[in-house]
Amino acid sequence: MSNHRIASRYAKPLLELAVEKKALEAVKDDMSGFVALCGANRDFLNMLRSPVIPHLKKGAILKKIYDGNAHKLTLAVFDIITRKNRENLLPEIAEEFLAQYNVKMGLLHSTVTTTFPIDDKLRKEFKKIVKEVTGSEAILQEEINEEIIGGFILKMGDRQLDESVSSSLEEIKVKFNKN
Repeated sequence: MSNHRIASRYAKPLLELAVEKKALEAVKDDMSGFVALCGANRDFLNMLRSPVIPHLKKGAILKKIYDGNAHKLTLAVFDIITRKNRENLLPEIAEEFLAQYNVKMGLLHSTVTTTFPIDDKLRKEFKKIVKEVTGSEAILQEEINEEIIGGFILKMGDRQLDESVSSSLEEIKVKFNKN
């Protein structure tokens, strides 16, 4: 079974239980922090994935790090996952939980690429475009890339709206080459 399917099988009941226990935001914050820790600390991630370190030792390390700093539901899930010897999948489970949370809340990660930093007015316009096209609220990530010359590229999940000058120039170039 693929890691994604396994992660999904743990994340879905965790999401449902968090909703039931009215702890959704707390668990989401814990999972966001866990994903950030895994991204920032390579040694921590290697410890989770190491076949040499016993899984109960990994569980003890997780408990020491998160005891008092995380919701009791998060701690219980970490404990269950380590007892089932699946702690190497914790980063994927946390990421899948966040993805399912975003779907449940109607949120969509979107990226806007421009040649300059955008202001609040423009940010609202991009969020409005995402809402109109996808029906979801945008979690907008902003990137600056001077190679697009001008305009913007807006990525919304698996969709892309490319209104960049470089793309328009490329289209003109293709038309000239055809004629």
